[in-house]
This record gives sequence, C-alpha cells and structure tokens, in this order.
Amino acid sequence: MAKAWHLIRRPQGLPTIDNFALRELPDQPLENDQIRVRNLWLSVDPYMRGRMNDASSYAACFQLDQPMTGGAIGEILESRIDGFSPGDLIVHMGGWRDGGVIGLDMMPNKLPAELLSAGMTPQTFLHNMGLTGGTAWIGLLRVAAARPGDTVFVSAAAGAVGSAVVQLAKAREMTVIGSAGGAEKCAWVEELGADAVIDYKAGPVLPALAQALKSLGKPGIDVYFDNVGGEHLDAAFAVGNDFARFAICGMIDVYNDAKVQEMKYLVRTIPARIRMEGFIYTDQFFDCMEEFYADMGGLITSGAVTIRETVHDGLEATPRAFLGLFSGGNIGKMLVRL
Repeated sequence: MAKAWHLIRRPQGLPTIDNFALRELPDQPLENDQIRVRNLWLSVDPYMRGRMNDASSYAACFQLDQPMTGGAIGEILESRIDGFSPGDLIVHMGGWRDGGVIGLDMMPNKLPAELLSAGMTPQTFLHNMGLTGGTAWIGLLRVAAARPGDTVFVSAAAGAVGSAVVQLAKAREMTVIGSAGGAEKCAWVEELGADAVIDYKAGPVLPALAQALKSLGKPGIDVYFDNVGGEHLDAAFAVGNDFARFAICGMIDVYNDAKVQEMKYLVRTIPARIRMEGFIYTDQFFDCMEEFYADMGGLITSGAVTIRETVHDGLEATPRAFLGLFSGGNIGKMLVRL
C-alpha cells in the first residue's frame, strides 16, 4: 500500500518534524485519465514552505490532513491516460509519497526517451531540466534580460537554482560573482566558473561584494539574481549600476521569520533607475519550454552545465531533506531517492 506525507499542523516559524505525518493511502481502482505510478525520486524545494501557510499565494496551500504534493519522477505501473504506458518514466507533481494513483491534475509528462538514451539521468528533470533549471533560465535571460558583458551577482550560488544561474551566465560570457555559505560551497561555486565568490558566513555581504567588484575591475553589478533577500538584496541595491535589473526568485531569509528586513540602500532604486521584478516559473515557462529544453539540454550534454545532488534515501527522510534547505544542508539540488 502506498504511503504519503501529510501536513497535520501549520508551522509557526521554522517547521519541525512534528508538523508532518506519514500515512497510508487508500487503495483505489484506476479510473479514466488516471495512472498508477511508483515514484523513484522526490524533489523538495523552498517554495513548499509558503504552501504550508493558510494564506493566498501563487500556489494553493497544503490542506491539513491531506497528502502533500511536489515534483517527482515515477514509473507508470498501470495507465488509463492515452499516450502513457506501463514502464514509461514521467515527471509529475504527485510527490511526498512513494506512489499511488494520480490524475491529469498532477501534470504528468513523459521524460524524453532520446535524452535518457543519451545518458541524462531521470532526476535531471527535477533540477537542471526541470523547475530549478527553468527558474534560473527564465530569471536570468527573460526577466533580467542578461546579456554578454554584464556583471551578474547571484545569491545562494551553491543551491540548485543559483548554481544553474552561475553556469548559464558564464556560458554567455558574463562576469559572475556568487555568494555561498562556507568554504566547501564557495569552492564548488568557483569550480562552476564564477569569477569571484564571497562567503556570507565570513562577514557582512556588502564589504565583500564591493571588494569582489574592485578585484574584477568592475564599478558595480548589472544583474542581481536573488534567491535570498535580506542583506544580500540590500547589498545589491548598494552596488547596482545605472539601469541594473534584479530578478527576484526567492527570499529564503524571511520564509520562516516575519521580521521586517532593513533596506538601507533601497533608495538607490530611483537615481540608478534599478528595475526589480519578481517572477514565478510557471508564468513564462510554457511559452518558452521548447527553447529552454533545447538550450539547457545542449549545455548539459556538452558539460557546460552540471549539478551536485544532495540525496536523502527513503520516503521517511523527506521532511528531514526539506528542513535541510533552511539550514544550509544541501549543495546543489536536494533530492529524495526511493
């Protein structure tokens, strides 16, 4: 019998394991437009924290005592959806569970056989060929309209989205400054090709960012890709060039803390004519999906874009993997392998 994680109480601040419960899913016969799936990989992502609140947002909140959802890679066991057959590998939104019955509302899509046969791993469609890679690509190239020669600052550069941004920017001949926490993460961001890396755990962000710009002979930044908010965002305002573009992807600094963040340099938005835009992956993805797959697929195949995976094993580990996102427990993409 399949099992799924349920949200049983809404977190106040940082979630704990007590907010979740693992329960069996009832057996049910397959109906039209449904498939039975065995999950192989699960994704946990920072945006899921917002879905745990009882609040209106771009994604529906998790309902209490109901199975949670999220990105997953699964193998079809039985199908009553045209075009989907037993044995097919799919990416879908029926995550936080080891399998069961899902319908079209879980957005199942078959993984491209040609890419799998060329050696691309299935879980790649949960990171660089999926939500995180698509978020990086859209934010950098569409929202921030980054172009060759730009100086790009990336926060959380050792995370799944940030590491993709670093590599996409370098592949298009941009100068990249990445921020990461700790020596190991900073070393990996350097390996990805970043021209300078700052360790935000070693001291305040702004002096380190200013020093990095000075060492590179750059007056300021043209693009800021924000995964963090808070001090990083304020530092970006301080060193933004005229007409800099900020793509606001996530503010993980404040997901579990409602305190107001002081913005000393926000005022520079006006004289520097800085443009800041928040964006959601799904707003643009379906309009540029083919272009993204072609571009990112080529970069992955050539080795220009890589990823590190932080893997937890077993369905029981899913909440622990999720909580690790907020304590710096991942390098690259956080995954659960079933």
